[in-house]
Formats: sequence, C-alpha cells, structure tokens
Amino acid sequence: MSDLLTYLRKEKPLVHCITNYVTANDVANTVLGIGASVIMADAKEETAEITGIAKALVLNLGTPDRERIAAMLEAGKTANAGGIPVVLDPVGAGASAFRNQAVRELLAQIAVTAIRGNLSELSYLTGMGHASKGVDMAEENAGNDAALVAKQVAEKYNCIGIVSGKTDVITDGKRFLYVQNGTPRMSAITGAGCMADGILGAFLAARRAQTGFAKPISGEISEYWDACAEAVAVMGIAGEIAEKQCRTSGTGSFRVALIDAVSQMDEKQIAELARYTAQYRQ
Repeated sequence: MSDLLTYLRKEKPLVHCITNYVTANDVANTVLGIGASVIMADAKEETAEITGIAKALVLNLGTPDRERIAAMLEAGKTANAGGIPVVLDPVGAGASAFRNQAVRELLAQIAVTAIRGNLSELSYLTGMGHASKGVDMAEENAGNDAALVAKQVAEKYNCIGIVSGKTDVITDGKRFLYVQNGTPRMSAITGAGCMADGILGAFLAARRAQTGFAKPISGEISEYWDACAEAVAVMGIAGEIAEKQCRTSGTGSFRVALIDAVSQMDEKQIAELARYTAQYRQ
C-alpha cells in the first residue's frame, strides 16, 4: 500500500455524501475518522452547488425516494462536469422495480468512478441472475462468480468494480485484487457497507488531489484502482480490530469500536495487517 492515508489526513478533502437516513450519522463519523471532511446535502435546490465545492461524491441508494434520486442526478452531473470522482452503492438493486429504475437512471446519466456493492447487487447491474434479499448480503445464493461480475461491471460502466463479501474483489477490468480482511460481525450492524462507501470516497478524493487528475471519469479510471484497494483494506482491518476489542460485547459496542478503529488507523497497520492477492488477467 502507499502513503495515501497520510496525504488524506493532511489535505482533509471534502466528501459529499448522499446516503441513506438510517446510517448517515455513522457515515459522517467514519469519513471524519479517516481524516477527510464531510457534508451531506440531499435537497435538489442545493446539492449541485455543494458538490461543486467537494472533492468526491458518494451516492448510496439505501433509502431511495423520487426527490433523493433527483438530487443524486443533479449532484452526479455536477461531479462529472468538474472531474470529481463518484462512488455509487446500488443498495438493494434487484429488490424492487423502483430501485431498479433509479439505478438505471443514475447509471444512464452519470459516469461513475467506482461501483461498490454485494454480489447480488452487482450481478443485477450486469444482467446476470441475482438473488436479492432486500438490502442485505445475498452472496451465498447469488450463484455467480464475484471476479467475473466485478469485471463485467468495470467494463460495462468504465469504472472500478468492487464486489464486497467474505473476500472483496476489486478490478478495473484487467487488474484484480482480492482482499481477505474483515469479519462476519460487520454484517450484524447496520451501515458497515455505507461507512465503507464514505471511506472509499475519501481515498478517491485524496488520490485525485495527489495526482491532479483533470477528468477521472474519462480514461483515468485505472489510476484509482490502488486507492480503492486501500480503502477496502482499511475498512476490513478496522472490523478485525473492533472484533478483538469487543469479543464479549454486543453489537452496539462493536459499532463504536469500528469507528474508533478507523479513526486510529495508520500506515503501519495497513502495511502489516492488509491481506490481499493481486492478479492480472484479460
């Protein structure tokens, strides 16, 4: 891994998150904990203006409604115009006609830098069969190969495809990284995936600032691959640290410990604890 976390904490890039109301507070605290700044504006009247001053945009489909989708579209178009990285989490894709229409609208009108979701959600985006359980993980019965799904998402939408699960798969369509960090206990609390979205947005913002990319949505997607990898590893490592601290505690304590672990993460921990396998294939 790199020194990107150190750079992130020095620059404190602003991340605009339009996330779901169930997890908004945890997402905000996680983004602050990793060292970035955060703002959450989902009113259509201001979301474009807010996005214009941000360094990354995170869109989470967890609790969709027509007004929120309209705000996401306004924000996404502004992000594209300014070369601002966009993270999309298609929460619950495949679960309802409304969610499906919403994610189709977003992907038709917004160029995204990274799409992160579970195997069922990303399978839906590729047109493969999926086995959605609402907004919960459906990896065990989706029946598709995670690497193939991530690759097809990356190629179809010109983005970094990230399939979350027991092993997270990250690809730009050619390079693959398999991250083995994390703990099943993360699925026992609401919002671990949403928090991961926020961390991902922070790392993409830092990478853009570090390299000075002008248009990360057109031809430079692969340059964000390592930032995505580090963000995913950080969230998994934080989960492992929190689990060790809360072996005899409940899920509430684990949730707090998870955010604490993110806020105390450093380059040394990432270097020592990240477990990943890289692969290159056509």
